[in-house]
Amino acid sequence: MARQPLHILLVEDDPVDVEHIIRTFKRYQIDTPYTHVVDGIEALHALRGEKGYRQVPKPYIILLDIHMPRMNGFEFLSALRRDPALKHSVVFILTTSSRDEDITAAYNRQIAGYLLKSKVSEDFLEFLKLLNLYQVMIEMPHWGVDAPT
Repeated sequence: MARQPLHILLVEDDPVDVEHIIRTFKRYQIDTPYTHVVDGIEALHALRGEKGYRQVPKPYIILLDIHMPRMNGFEFLSALRRDPALKHSVVFILTTSSRDEDITAAYNRQIAGYLLKSKVSEDFLEFLKLLNLYQVMIEMPHWGVDAPT
């Protein structure tokens, strides 16, 4: 059975950062489909396919900023992990914060990785290669089906 392409949900409120990420995709000819939303509230709507948002196709990975209006990254992660249909989502933090408290708080909410925006220029291509490995090699969760406990 052929795998569906990996979709990226980019949760980022800074238009300059969004443009930089999209430009990097294009520069390195990475044609991974993506959906962009500006905060945690919109991200939840997109993941659930509600309030006029087209549902993010599965499989997906979330690239999440921490500092956003209305619902920040930590609030979003808490809501995501409480939702039985979304709690297995794979999330990478992409932020300016290098504070130990933020890194610990993010990992305590079961993120897959924590990346600093200051390193995006030098390391982002390597990260995109990692995302490609997720698509090609890593078995993604079967959303909507709880694993046996």
